[in-house]
Amino acid sequence: MTKVLNITVQAEDNDIRIDRWFKRNFPNFSHTSIEKALRKGQIRIDGKKSKSSTRVLEGQEIRVPPMVEYEKKEKPKQQIDEKYIKEIRKSVLFKDDDIIVINKQAGIATQGGVGVKVSIDSLLEYLKFDYDSKPKLVHRLDKDTSGVLMLARTANAASNLTKQFKSKEIEKKYLAIVVGIPELDEGKIDLSISKQDSGSGKEKMTVSSDGQKAITYYKIIEKIGKRLSVVELFPITGRTHQLRVHMSAIGTPILGDGKYGGKLAFIEGLNKKMHLHADEIKLPSYKKPFSAPISSNMLETFNKLGIEY
Repeated sequence: MTKVLNITVQAEDNDIRIDRWFKRNFPNFSHTSIEKALRKGQIRIDGKKSKSSTRVLEGQEIRVPPMVEYEKKEKPKQQIDEKYIKEIRKSVLFKDDDIIVINKQAGIATQGGVGVKVSIDSLLEYLKFDYDSKPKLVHRLDKDTSGVLMLARTANAASNLTKQFKSKEIEKKYLAIVVGIPELDEGKIDLSISKQDSGSGKEKMTVSSDGQKAITYYKIIEKIGKRLSVVELFPITGRTHQLRVHMSAIGTPILGDGKYGGKLAFIEGLNKKMHLHADEIKLPSYKKPFSAPISSNMLETFNKLGIEY
């Protein structure tokens, strides 16, 4: 960009910080360059100097200076295998002006990281459809968890959904096969969780009295002898690996979850992948919940056990 621009704040950007506004509208500008331009008064709101914490309001005019020297150098665009593009588009369960709902497959990470070549985040570019910008992640599922994943198509929708997740207005239901039978047919697990220092560099959580509060409700919907049961899980909080930690903590680890269940999480002759599926999400503004068909590994296990679902 080589000339000054004067841009009017739109409704979807109302009441966000000026540095956040730049990240949304000028993602190539680094945080350092934005801070420097603010200090020098090169960025102005309605003609006035501002700080990075200043909030912009709909209708205000923002002066955007030429900042070529500060623009981030674009990294070579990652080449995505065509099969992933087809799969992500095929996974769409619902789409309207505000949201896209997909059925995330087990085995693909929601976001990138060390050793992650392809993630849902890296595939969002292929879910723009008729929009100029790609949808945004508003929550996440573990790599080996399948099921309903919600995406926001606009900044305003992203803000609203994030608030609803935080205020627990959004109801989530998971389906799992666990090893063993919980003591009660239905109950509440109220065990705080914190990050465990494993020394391996890999993220692992553990039950801890001084951790973050974590609450899960569960209900047994089928008992399979004395070795397995099918349960519905209703997380009230959204801690990392919460359902996996909680089910292991009450002595019934999720089938295939060796990280938290060890050898007890595996049954000879059954699929070794994790049997946890984000079955439904219900939003306050939609009449019906969004649901996703179970993953192929869970379906295989259900068929082997003679269970219809």
